[in-house]
Amino acid sequence: MFALPVFLAGCAGLPAGTLEDILSAGGPLDEGTVAVGLKEALQVGTDRGVTTTSAIDGFLGNALIRIGLPEEYHKGAGLLRTAGFGSYVDELEVSMNRAAEQASAQARGVFWDAIKKMTIADAFAILQGADNAATEYFRAQTEAELRTRFLPIVTTKMEEVGLYRTHNDLMSYAEKVPFVEIPTVDLDAYVTDGALRGLFTVLAEEELKIREDPAAGTTALLRRVFGEKG
Repeated sequence: MFALPVFLAGCAGLPAGTLEDILSAGGPLDEGTVAVGLKEALQVGTDRGVTTTSAIDGFLGNALIRIGLPEEYHKGAGLLRTAGFGSYVDELEVSMNRAAEQASAQARGVFWDAIKKMTIADAFAILQGADNAATEYFRAQTEAELRTRFLPIVTTKMEEVGLYRTHNDLMSYAEKVPFVEIPTVDLDAYVTDGALRGLFTVLAEEELKIREDPAAGTTALLRRVFGEKG
């Protein structure tokens, strides 16, 4: 359960008081309270999304967001596998996903800053919007900052997990195999893009869970807000 009274203090225009005060008042939920509930839902969803993607195998073990080799590598990688260098191809892919997992942990604070800045109008637009309205709001508000934060972390983590060494080894083997040509790709940018794409994909899944099943939000306020949406 989040420390909601502290959270409310940073939300201009929203009602003051504890969660218990808000719920015990009874009656129809006013706009401010609905906005509080929506923001709480977004905290729940973003926290779960970041926790999922930043865990070991958060990317590698999820077929929906796993970062595969760049398309430019596919033909060459297939030939390298045939030539007996498949383990190096696999190691490269594992390293890219490990870097994405470690970078995605940075998203939590960025998302929560965006939630704090959200207006009541923003909250209602999300509540009444499409099933991925919150995810698209976060994409618009945070993607540029997340990219800036992710890129140096991805670069550092790819060094730590040995991705560049693996990549250079792979290129060396490629030179020894006839008809194999692997073009140069900016792997830092490629993995960063994949990390962002995967993060927003998981965030959309968490948003849909809360919209379809308010109980998934785990708090009384979320159940009231989404239960009375219609």
